[in-house]
Amino acid sequence: MAEVESGSSQKQSEEIEAMAAIYGEEWCVIDENAKIFCIRITDFMDDPKWTLCLQVMLPNEYPGTAPPVYQLNAPWLKGQERADISNSLEDIYVQNIGECILYQWVEKIRDALIQKSQLSEPGPEEKKKTEEEEVEVEDDPVLEHPPETPVNTLDLKVSESTPPETEDLPQVAHGVPITDRRSTFQAHVAPVVCPEQVKMVLGKLYENKKIASATHNIYAYRIFCEDKQTFLQDCEDDGETAAGGRLLHLMEVLNVKNVLVVVSRWYGGVLLGPDRFKHINNCARNILVEKNFTSTPEEPTKNMGKKKVKKDKKKNEH
Repeated sequence: MAEVESGSSQKQSEEIEAMAAIYGEEWCVIDENAKIFCIRITDFMDDPKWTLCLQVMLPNEYPGTAPPVYQLNAPWLKGQERADISNSLEDIYVQNIGECILYQWVEKIRDALIQKSQLSEPGPEEKKKTEEEEVEVEDDPVLEHPPETPVNTLDLKVSESTPPETEDLPQVAHGVPITDRRSTFQAHVAPVVCPEQVKMVLGKLYENKKIASATHNIYAYRIFCEDKQTFLQDCEDDGETAAGGRLLHLMEVLNVKNVLVVVSRWYGGVLLGPDRFKHINNCARNILVEKNFTSTPEEPTKNMGKKKVKKDKKKNEH
């Protein structure tokens, strides 16, 4: 039983980090110790007409054997509409027992609000809120000024031999760097359809001296196998313990496919604690959304496929 609870606790922590990265300011921590959270959901991000607040409490048994305890809060929400939304959330839980479902719940509610907006009269007036800002950047920027603090050079594991002629090198996009207490994080993303392309992209990235000199290059990828209807996926911590698995979990929650995400971190000499995982996930989430790799919530997330997660190197944070 202790092992089950420990596993559930780890999944909860990873899901909470993923939700915070995905929804930004809309995700609110009510009571961290009691694991109570609230998220504001609207029909349309730019000009919301209908809004609903979903409050959830995560029991120790979630996601293993118990669902989240939830409450739907909206002044306009009445009997039948409340029942319809509640039934849809319970259906999602029943169809995904043992899996993290908060993302599916939020997007299911958003779908209901969008449908209500399209089929009914205008909703109550809403104050426009500032959405999580995503900075517009030039095409494929690479970090121009690495931190002044000297960093270690990676022991590159990717073969530098000539890639097979049958596979094309995918185009790589670079995200906006995030800097916190002299540590800098930057995400890179590329579409991939086979492990060979993953190696090619990693090799190409490591040709860049700034990226190769990063203290950590954390990566994860998910490739959808059409013939088997499963996902081939893998991740690498590169010394940032547990970071690769958390990055892969974010990609699972977003249900992205055929994509490789690499997050480079240049350590600045100040320990960041858990904040480093927040920055890694935020970097990854921003570039996946910006480059349109995120999937619609209707697509299945249940069968995540086989996971070939490597044994990560155990290092302390630095």
